[in-house]
Amino acid sequence: MKTNFLLLSLIILMNSCATGYVNINPKNQNYASSDEQNNVKIEYKYNVLKKKYAKKELKKNINVVAIKVTNNSDKDITFGNSMIITNNQGSKINMLENDEIFKPLKQNVATYFLYLLLTPINLFTTKTNEFGQQETTSSIPIGLVIGPGVTAINTITAGSANKKFKEEIKLHNLKGKTIKKGETVAGIIGIRSNNYNNLKISLK
Repeated sequence: MKTNFLLLSLIILMNSCATGYVNINPKNQNYASSDEQNNVKIEYKYNVLKKKYAKKELKKNINVVAIKVTNNSDKDITFGNSMIITNNQGSKINMLENDEIFKPLKQNVATYFLYLLLTPINLFTTKTNEFGQQETTSSIPIGLVIGPGVTAINTITAGSANKKFKEEIKLHNLKGKTIKKGETVAGIIGIRSNNYNNLKISLK
């Protein structure tokens, strides 16, 4: 029974560990989709989050989209104001604030403290003699290492990853950003959707 519990615990560990954060780097994305209107062009790409953050996108009905805007018009534009993004039906797509992106998609650091429940685990070994008879049984308290050790690794990893994620959102969220005439700006937007809608420009 103890052996089965140990194996089950190790399987859970392998599938539930925290992951690092892979930067989106919107300037370096390969954009395959685009739309243009009145000398203003957007290029965009879905599926830019990786690992646990990508999985949470699906669960939370949120898409983080990398966007590149090229403003070759004769005036400055403000993303989300004088320039809005619409879907195929012409309906405005509302963009999320920084916290509306970060809070639902971040890794929950507190859940990794549950690994402390592994602390009582012991590994039992049995020594037999040359006749195959059991002589002694001993236990090794491996949980004292596994529990606190795995907890520390996961909480540190998740905390560091969340910090990088939050910083990138703050740095690159295009909502409300002014793009001057002749300027090209790359960033991200967050939208509530589980579909990969075609994005269109609408200028005011």
